[in-house]
Amino acid sequence: MNTIGIDRRFPKRVAAVVLIAAALLVYPLARYASPAVVVAVVAGAVISTLNALLGYVSIEYAFARSFTTFLKVAIGGMGARMLGMLGIMLVLILAFHVQPLPLTLSMLGFYMVYLVLEVLFIHTKVLVKGQD
Repeated sequence: MNTIGIDRRFPKRVAAVVLIAAALLVYPLARYASPAVVVAVVAGAVISTLNALLGYVSIEYAFARSFTTFLKVAIGGMGARMLGMLGIMLVLILAFHVQPLPLTLSMLGFYMVYLVLEVLFIHTKVLVKGQD
């Protein structure tokens, strides 16, 4: 934890997830998937990764503020991020004809992993704040 209160562990964990997923998926995708499926999987991963990083920024912004502000930013931000993800998905599918199934599965897979990381991140921040 830095003295200014910004915890850089979450972005490092997100980067680790991306690297591990890339290592695990590069061969099967290159060997068995069509280029259109690879594009969809990468797009889903990018969307979820950006969503997780935006969540991190909102948590860092709101954590030192009042509980009401934190809830507004966290819950409102989550709703806005979900709508943004949906909008990006629709544009990719309808305008760019990205394959919907691999896009959705990739996005949801990464989203679930990042959701666990986000909950653990908040939990750790609460524990550290409680010790202060």
